[in-house]
Amino acid sequence: MGLFDRLRGNDTPRVAFLGIDGLPHGLVVDNPDTFSTLSTIADEGDGGQIDSTVPPDSSACWPVLASGVNPGETGVYGFQDREIGSYDTYVPMGRDVQATRVWDRATEAGLDATVMNAPVTFPPQRTVQRMVSGYLSPDIDSAAHPDELRKHLAESDYRLSVNAKLGHRSDKTDFIKHARETLDARYDAFSHYLAEDDWDLFFGVFTAPDRVNHFLWNDYTDGGTYRDDFLSFYSALDDHIGAIRGRLPDDVVLVVGSTHGFTRLRHDVYCNEWLEREGWLSYDDNEHDTLSDIDDDTRAYSLVPGRFYLNLEGREPTGSVPASEYEAVRAELQEDLRTWEGPNGNPVAKRVVERETVFRGDHDEIAPDLVVIPNEGFDLKSGFRPHDRVFDPDGPRTGMHTFEDAGLFVDHPDAKVEDADLLDVAPTLLRLLDVDYGRTDLDGASLV
Repeated sequence: MGLFDRLRGNDTPRVAFLGIDGLPHGLVVDNPDTFSTLSTIADEGDGGQIDSTVPPDSSACWPVLASGVNPGETGVYGFQDREIGSYDTYVPMGRDVQATRVWDRATEAGLDATVMNAPVTFPPQRTVQRMVSGYLSPDIDSAAHPDELRKHLAESDYRLSVNAKLGHRSDKTDFIKHARETLDARYDAFSHYLAEDDWDLFFGVFTAPDRVNHFLWNDYTDGGTYRDDFLSFYSALDDHIGAIRGRLPDDVVLVVGSTHGFTRLRHDVYCNEWLEREGWLSYDDNEHDTLSDIDDDTRAYSLVPGRFYLNLEGREPTGSVPASEYEAVRAELQEDLRTWEGPNGNPVAKRVVERETVFRGDHDEIAPDLVVIPNEGFDLKSGFRPHDRVFDPDGPRTGMHTFEDAGLFVDHPDAKVEDADLLDVAPTLLRLLDVDYGRTDLDGASLV
């Protein structure tokens, strides 16, 4: 039998999910010729814009997408999280995700799952049929399970991530070449294991688009040197999705989804530098390289992206804000953030979201007190190192994440992608797999 032709002779529904880190829905709509496959899926099934999560940081987004619950349940809020009762920070990995993800629910229901390159999954789970972890994994040998998968990937051109350092160069030729090779190698690996036909859920993620957007978004929007290369990269991605779609058996539903949108970046914004200048934050010494360097007079600090914490008495080790003054001090900071202006006089914040509005669950101890959803052009960094300015227009990245304009495409006639967000992806996959879950287990709802 040929590629993708082997059916197992039972009525168990199957799903192939292709995740794309950072594909904006608007990019697809504006370039239908580049995205012929995704446009066709939207016409024959459904597709549309969905909201991301708060904050729209990839490390926060992927556990939400895969579990269907908010960061208050996943316990992951960004690339850097704070230890409970400490100023120490850590980079969240797979074991820090506290929620049950869709492949775990499938496995518990007696189904087989192949999971490839999903972020925030290192080290790979031994309870899943096969898994290779995504970016932040140190190497393929430690990122892949079982041995057969590890051996196959090690002997192929598979790579875990695009080399972002190449994107910092003014000449982007090597970066574009590396991104395309990473994309093609990822497709080859996906094709190989999709053809195994021994899975009920295939969950594979293309992460190269996020890197391309970060460094080439200005070329796309401003008609720069690499605009054709940018669109050629996406044409190749759409061709890969089309090839997979064309070879999937009739008993498999294809779902393609992204985690956040993208827009033009104008300024890197160093939030802790701003807090220091506004009198909210001070340091023990002149180094202030890390969060642990803040002093007892600090009332607030920030972690990327746009997460603001009060230095709360009883929660932080040397908290200066009494619990009795929490609401008043938070309201003061919230107002300062709402009226914060950039160098062009435009407001930095589109919205300032209170923690209880978006975070709820058993793992909200380290949830930020406020999160700023920025206006277009302002990319919010933490910036504990000394900076000579709050707004930096000269960073190497020209594209930034947005809360709005993630995309979801479901190749099923009963799909309806409308008024949806990232929380709805996992319930949709579980519904397509016919896997039961409790009515209150998930924060989202099926779109099929």
